[in-house]
Amino acid sequence: MITRRSLLEMTALGAAAAMAAAAEPAYTLPKLPYAYDALEPYIDAQTMQIHHDKHHQAYVDNLNKAIGGDPTLAKLSVEELLQRLDSLPAAIRTQVKNQGGGHANHSLFWQTLTPASKSGKPEGRFAEALARTLGGQEKLEEAVRTAALGVFGSGWAWLTTDRSGKLAVEATANQDTPLSAGRQPLLGIDVWEHAYYLKYQNRRPEYVAALYHVINWDFVSERFAKLTA
Repeated sequence: MITRRSLLEMTALGAAAAMAAAAEPAYTLPKLPYAYDALEPYIDAQTMQIHHDKHHQAYVDNLNKAIGGDPTLAKLSVEELLQRLDSLPAAIRTQVKNQGGGHANHSLFWQTLTPASKSGKPEGRFAEALARTLGGQEKLEEAVRTAALGVFGSGWAWLTTDRSGKLAVEATANQDTPLSAGRQPLLGIDVWEHAYYLKYQNRRPEYVAALYHVINWDFVSERFAKLTA
């Protein structure tokens, strides 16, 4: 039998659950798939910890603030938000572009890195497309290096694909992402100074060269296969 007291308790529990759901952020910081020091000596542990725990966390926090708990926007993945920037309210569009871009770019970045012992090489359909369109891994690394060193100030160098499997090397400023231009990033090189300054200071070329030792080519190959299936 439901009494007045039990009804009130049920109502209170329901309200508490609703408040808890509302308080839960739409976007959260993904865990690193390896230890902070796993990429040594190419990327130092202190840089990894600050980069992930401080810089990436700030993008996540600011993205959650930007959408302000909007239930419609909160249902979208960060990739979906960035793919439909033009349809977002003008008041939050720039913040979503910057903070959402920072979140999406870094989320991919962590996955494209791995300890040097596991770096591997391009495989399968990705290796075939790479050889066909860009001339292979060595040519790709040269092209990405040129793009990364050509970024003025802060930004990213990318290897991207479209649904047909056409590969391209490009660069974006700040936290802009190829997603907003209708292309899918496969590999990104972060050339914001916070990604390398503690170890490499102003030696961006040395940092970019070091990254090639810790690229997760298995992940990149698998991502290409899924995106072009």
